[in-house]
Amino acid sequence: MRLTTPVALPENELEISYGTKQMIIGSCFAENIGGRLVACKFPVMLNPFGILYNPLSIATALERMEECRLFTEHSPELAFHEERWHSMLHHGDFSRAGKEELIENINSRLIQASEWIKETELLSLTFGTAYVYRRKSDNMVVGNCHKIPSTQFERSLLSPSEIVTAMSIILERLFSRNNAMKVMLTVSPIRHFRDGAHGNQVSKAALLLAVDELQKRFPGKIFYFPSYEIVLDELRDYRFYGEDMLHPSPIAANYIWERFGECYFGEETRSIAAKVEEINRALAHRPINSASAAHADFKSKLLLKIERLTEKYPFFDFSKETEQLKNSLSYNF
Repeated sequence: MRLTTPVALPENELEISYGTKQMIIGSCFAENIGGRLVACKFPVMLNPFGILYNPLSIATALERMEECRLFTEHSPELAFHEERWHSMLHHGDFSRAGKEELIENINSRLIQASEWIKETELLSLTFGTAYVYRRKSDNMVVGNCHKIPSTQFERSLLSPSEIVTAMSIILERLFSRNNAMKVMLTVSPIRHFRDGAHGNQVSKAALLLAVDELQKRFPGKIFYFPSYEIVLDELRDYRFYGEDMLHPSPIAANYIWERFGECYFGEETRSIAAKVEEINRALAHRPINSASAAHADFKSKLLLKIERLTEKYPFFDFSKETEQLKNSLSYNF
């Protein structure tokens, strides 16, 4: 007896290994999968503009990276609100009290991203919503409103063709500069219920139609991971959602990560990632008595485990973790 409707995963499309240089951009869902890849020590640059939700903001971020077009004190994308400077193209994590500090912060990250994307083998983009906010003063699509009064923005729903056109322009440029690059698209399973149940479905439908058309336009270059379908069909139960009943629960996030690995990781990659996750769990362990001899022995064994792993796989960088463990051992004695 089957109690779920399994979603078929793509077969033999892509393989992600520890040699695959990746950039991941998009909504909270990109942060979830991307964060796990980073924690497992994959070579990943995650959201260089911070969390972005709509495809046009993602396309704009990619254009800035491709051109390495830096921000200046006169850039119209910068705005001052509630005693902080913000970039209308970036998430609020980049906002700063001073304008110069903001510019230095976003430009530093932009330069890194511009270099990284030149060698990126897999660009993963997660679309969260087809709704966009345009600043009325210049019609700019913003990545974040930064709690600026809503009267300064106009909200609209993108059509699939608008999404396809914007994404096609920048993807063609990226592919021409980096022929080895492939793109993985996903649609976030997180529901935007501020639009209402119907509005959310219309938005997701626009994203899914755009993804389908982009795959047709770029055969062999663009692939789709069905995270949206996995949550809606395989995990069709409110026990797999958080308290807000909109975001997937930790159990659901773990399940999607497992399905993601099942789809794209080879046996060796899964084995290595499992070893790193085991070390991460040990590093996160909080003892009852951190000054005990037993805990010191635990940390010594963990150090040895890290050293053996890095000897076998020299591309891992556990320098921060190793330094913290050694310092804590020195402090104990």
